Amino acid sequence: MNAIRQSLSKLITRTDTVRRNAAFMCVAVGALLAASCALHAADFSPEIPPLPSDPDRYAPLKGYQPMDVPADNPMTAEKAALGWQLFFDKRLSGDGKRSCYSCHLNEKGLSDGMPVAIGAFDKKLTRNSPTLWNIGYHHNWYWDGRATTLEGQAVAAWKGGNMGAKNPEQVVDQLNRMEGYRTQFQSVFGESASVENVGKALACYMRTIISQNTPYDRYNNGDKSAMNDAAIRGMKVFEKAECTNCHVGLLMTSLQHYNVGVGMKDENPDVGRYKVTKIDKDYGAFKAPTLRDVVDSGPYFHDGSVASLEDAVRQMVDGGIPNKHLDTTNLKRADLTEREFKDLVEFLKAMDEPTKLKHPKLPS
Repeated sequence: MNAIRQSLSKLITRTDTVRRNAAFMCVAVGALLAASCALHAADFSPEIPPLPSDPDRYAPLKGYQPMDVPADNPMTAEKAALGWQLFFDKRLSGDGKRSCYSCHLNEKGLSDGMPVAIGAFDKKLTRNSPTLWNIGYHHNWYWDGRATTLEGQAVAAWKGGNMGAKNPEQVVDQLNRMEGYRTQFQSVFGESASVENVGKALACYMRTIISQNTPYDRYNNGDKSAMNDAAIRGMKVFEKAECTNCHVGLLMTSLQHYNVGVGMKDENPDVGRYKVTKIDKDYGAFKAPTLRDVVDSGPYFHDGSVASLEDAVRQMVDGGIPNKHLDTTNLKRADLTEREFKDLVEFLKAMDEPTKLKHPKLPS
């Protein structure tokens, strides 16, 4: 009996040890899984970008009308964070080599430095990549204004030559297979990723791309040392030459379309806004670009036909390029001295925007 009792005691002891070890292993494995999930989540949880709707973290354009945000796509920090990742993610493109950011680089004034954009599969496009500064304040998009919503523009660029995603539904399916994106789309939209809500997320992020920290802005806000004497003189020349007819206010653009003669001598000229409206006065007319970050965003005009800022200014000061549809109401020759011309260029240099877009962490 004693031998049996001793055998049972040893068996119970071994069983308890196994149970304790098993329990320990469960706890350990659980902790490791939790840690792994936490680390994995950290890989695709970027910081929340500042929003115009959050004055504590970001301010909209001071003294300007509120941004017109669609009722079906309200601004939220979480949605902007999602759009931020999509904006920088090359996996959205048809060839996996280009992102939205590829055409809107920090060092190029949120343009790309090319005469005309190079899209997915290295396809040469027909127009220059415009800067995105304050793009959320526009009321139509593209050089010809054919897009009437920023959401629509985002999807069109994604499907079209820029990003080359001929089958965006296939890209959406890939997004839904990535945990980092899948969980975010569910949290932001209450549903899986779709072509529509990808466009909404991108538009939400682009509305946070605000320029208001240039030397010109600081000067207007009371820092009289922000611009040098030549730039201050140039600001007066800017008004004298009536540059304000097309480049006005905080946006530094009227958002209107003008024929300034660029490309009109081509055998088959780009008709610009006319293709959208079919109105004769819009023949060869293109949206006046913002002058913010203009030093870095060359080459200039819708076709990138002018390489230097000085040559672009000279072309406008001379009254544009004569053609049948030239807008002579808003564009007139300005007789400037050489010093006035140099001061005008110096004023445009005061439009340099120091704010930079940050690169987010992307889901793996």
